[in-house]
Amino acid sequence: MNTAEASFRLLRFILRLLAYTPFRVLYALSDGMFYLLYYVVRYRRKVVRQNLTESFPGKNMHEIKHTEKAFYRFFTDMTLESCKLATISREKIRRRMAFKNTEEVNSMLRRGRSVAVYLGHYGNWEWVSSMPLWLEQGTVGAQIYHKLRNEAMDRLMLHIRERMGAVSVDMHKTARYITTLAAEHKVCTIGFIADQSPRLKESRHFLHFLNHDTPVLTGTEKIIKHYGFEAFYLDVRRTRRGFYTAEFVRMHDEPRSLPDFELTALYFKHLEQAITRQPELYLWTHNRFKHATKLD
Repeated sequence: MNTAEASFRLLRFILRLLAYTPFRVLYALSDGMFYLLYYVVRYRRKVVRQNLTESFPGKNMHEIKHTEKAFYRFFTDMTLESCKLATISREKIRRRMAFKNTEEVNSMLRRGRSVAVYLGHYGNWEWVSSMPLWLEQGTVGAQIYHKLRNEAMDRLMLHIRERMGAVSVDMHKTARYITTLAAEHKVCTIGFIADQSPRLKESRHFLHFLNHDTPVLTGTEKIIKHYGFEAFYLDVRRTRRGFYTAEFVRMHDEPRSLPDFELTALYFKHLEQAITRQPELYLWTHNRFKHATKLD
């Protein structure tokens, strides 16, 4: 057995051990992880503090610290919740991750219209991989992902992300995959996490986002317009610990009619509204604004 295979088997064992742990025990473990991560390891505390203070200049330090702690509590929850994807049943994930306004999306799919879904690193985006359970049967449910450098971890994540019927598509093969679907006349719903920070040499378009002049990726918009996809935003809310709703919100009746970059601006407007509503659900450990300029 080579090293990569041994690493995969070890990670799979740990994952399944956590996956079979009851939720109440898992959250007790999460509480301990929060204390360790926040107070002892101080994992990326500097990045999180800077992101929060720059994004919410109207908040005082007491409010910032409250949001900061709430984020780390959610972060450890979400990490362990994601492990449950390895064993959780379809019935249980449907109760814990409920999708709303599916009728509108399914109506479009039945009419042969493919759908692109904008989402962000917000809420439990790993549980969004259960979306195909709510979609019209016979259509393709896919998600664009960034391949991990660690081969064992990449294999493991692909396994849990595809358990509920989703197809994981390497971001570098997105155009080829969609072109193949179109040639085969297959109708699809594809999720795009579109809030990543572009590399500096790719930072060509900027938007006002969370009190920053921020470089943004526009590839999702280009795909939607080129292939004639319908455009939706997935509005995620955490209703209580371990339970979420995700509502499909149609962004525009005719995406192709919009001026360049306006669809991208609509997406970031929706995402900012969600973050303002429940700021602890955003991935603040990510250095999202490394190529951005603070506005005040």
